[in-house]
Order: sequence, then C-alpha cells, then structure tokens
Amino acid sequence: MIRPLFLNHGSPMLAVEESDYTAFLQKAGQEIRPKAIVIFTAHWESQVLTVSSVNGTYDMIYDFGGFPQELYEIQYPAEGSVQLASKLQTMFAAKGIPTRKDIARGLDHGSWVLLSRMYPKADIPVVQVSVNPYLPLEEQCKIGEAMQGLGEEDILVIGSGATVHNLRALYFGQTTPEPWAVEFDDWMIEKIMGQDTASLFAYKEQAPHARIAIPREEHLVPLFIAMGSGNSDRKPELLFRGKYEFGTFSYTCFAF
Repeated sequence: MIRPLFLNHGSPMLAVEESDYTAFLQKAGQEIRPKAIVIFTAHWESQVLTVSSVNGTYDMIYDFGGFPQELYEIQYPAEGSVQLASKLQTMFAAKGIPTRKDIARGLDHGSWVLLSRMYPKADIPVVQVSVNPYLPLEEQCKIGEAMQGLGEEDILVIGSGATVHNLRALYFGQTTPEPWAVEFDDWMIEKIMGQDTASLFAYKEQAPHARIAIPREEHLVPLFIAMGSGNSDRKPELLFRGKYEFGTFSYTCFAF
C-alpha cells in the first residue's frame, strides 16, 4: 500500500542541483516503487478538473524564464496511461465531480522536476491532473477523497505545490529563514499532524501571516487534494522540512 504524498516542487533548479532535499527525493523514489503515478500540479490550472490522457511519451513544458540553458535541455520521457486516466474520470464521476480529458498537454515543471529526481529512468506511467485554485478547500479535499484506495493498487498520488509560496517574498542570497514563514509552517504542521481539518479550512483567518505566505492558493491546493486522498485512520507524517531557501522556501512535505 502506497500513501499519498504532498511534495514541494520548489525551484526548477532542483532538477540540476544537489541538496538535502534532492537527496530526500532520491531516497523516496528508491523506497516507493508504484505501478503508476497521479500528480496534481500547481502549474496547471483549469476551471474543470482536467486529466491527461496521453498515449505515448509526454512533451516537455519549460514554464519558467531566466534560468540556465541546461534546464531547457532536460528531457523526462515519461509515458502517460490512457487506462489510468479513464479510471480516474470514472472515480471522479462517481462522486459527482465533472472532468475533462486532455490528450496533448506536456509535463510542466511542477511534475517533471520532482519526478526526474525520484524516478530518473522515467519508467513509471504518469497521469497529470490540473487544479482549480478557486474551489473551496473542502471541495479540494473531496477531489482527493474520490481517489481513496488508489494506494492499495500501488498507485502513488502526489500533490505538487508548496506550503509557503510568495515569489515577491524571496530574498536571494539569504540563508536565514524569515520568522513569518517559519511561524506559518509551524501552524500548518501542527494542524495537519493533528488532523484538524476545520482549522485548516479556515487557515486564512486562523494561521499567522497567512496573507503573505499564501497570496494565491494554487500551490496550496495540491496539499488538500493529497490530504483528502489519504486514509483518515492513518496519522499524517511529516517527511521533510528543510532549510528556508531564500528566506521562505521550506520544502515541507507530508505523507497522508
């Protein structure tokens, strides 16, 4: 049985740099060997939940600018799974969640950066799914709940995002964490580990520094989807909490 994960995809530089976090991702990939991967990426937004149904190898999407040329030359030739995409749409339909199918979109960096460190051989089928950051957080959890049981089939669900995500609050060259980022993460970790979903749904009103930590919810949404897809009888596990790169990137990760 494979537990759903929430992973921080961080900067695209994770694909080429070595750090404690990339070492964690590599180790996780060695320990978790799924038959297939379903990944919800913060970098694919749509009003209707959209499921990649790719027959063959994904194209690459380099959805960033100003980075070294080597990043734009990376290839991660993962294959899709039409069968798993169809299964997901059936599971969502059973819970009254409308979906669309996408047969053309490639993997964005919210997906391939993580997967290239975890599964560098690109030998596991991947289904990429969009997020809608405008849905209530309760609805995001219900999207996750519709997928409960996939782990028992050795299918890994990944929510790819970030707990603190404010690109205007990055301090390049800074090696010490911003207190507000630490305090926000402290609060999130406490509530997640305590399975206090009521407080998490109300984080905008209750969490310290919520407005600066999460000016827009697209990177937080995958956490609630991953959380919903887990078994509520199992206690969440804090997998990683690294140094606060640029003062605010924490790379906080969970298993549900």
